[in-house]
Amino acid sequence: MSFKGTGRSSVARLLPGVHGALRDLAEVDRAVYLAVAATRTPALDRGLRCLSGAADHSKISLSAGALLALRRGPTRYAALHGVVAVAVASAAANLLGKQLIRRPRPERDARVNPQRHVPMPDSASFPSGHTASAFAFAFAVGSVLPVTAVPLGVLAMAVGYSRVHTGVHYAGDVAAGALIGIGSAAAVAAAVNRCGGVTRCP
Repeated sequence: MSFKGTGRSSVARLLPGVHGALRDLAEVDRAVYLAVAATRTPALDRGLRCLSGAADHSKISLSAGALLALRRGPTRYAALHGVVAVAVASAAANLLGKQLIRRPRPERDARVNPQRHVPMPDSASFPSGHTASAFAFAFAVGSVLPVTAVPLGVLAMAVGYSRVHTGVHYAGDVAAGALIGIGSAAAVAAAVNRCGGVTRCP
């Protein structure tokens, strides 16, 4: 009995199904984007637009880290964890993810209320760098200071949603960014643990 070529033919049979699933997921992603765009939220538009803009270049996370660093001990360690995790997440999202996927940004037309608009970035849409950085900071700091986990987590989710609300990202971009952020925070925590704690690391 010969098995020559069996593996290749199996992969060939699977590819159409994989492509079909990805196409369907993209359609769901677009449907969510359009549903958010079509929903009138005048009381939220300005606040979410401001939040989205404030998260540019991780300004919210870095400012919070600077404030935490003013206090010695675990609070300063948490700030260090958070800032390093932001750097890792930003690199993973912007230098790796966006370069590999190169998904076009949404076509933000009249369906997205102009009151929501923030500048449309020139970079690829997938994944959301804003979301990756916000989740990285929240999970990294929260792992050291549990009392901050909930408020920072809620803030990270708000930042992620604001990117869809303002019309610059699909929900799938945000979900991927959140996973990258959580993974980056976990990687930083693992590296610190291997060093035996922050005070023993170089």
